[in-house]
Amino acid sequence: MTAWSIGLSVSGHSEQDAKALASSLSTECDVVWRSPTSFELVVNEANCKDLRAMWNTRLRGLIATDNVLKVLGKHS
Repeated sequence: MTAWSIGLSVSGHSEQDAKALASSLSTECDVVWRSPTSFELVVNEANCKDLRAMWNTRLRGLIATDNVLKVLGKHS
């Protein structure tokens, strides 16, 4: 039984950016595509502290990927 759940909707500036963001989560969780530039993810855990840890891991991955995309966009 899942006692704790949290979800996030993610939108990229382009289809390529959205795919890069989703790819950063490919080993962490499943994503559900809502459009070519947006997707959603849900994290479920039995314990609140486990949910927090898993959520933090996923957000750090998204933030790192977003930072790389920003740098590449400035230097392309």
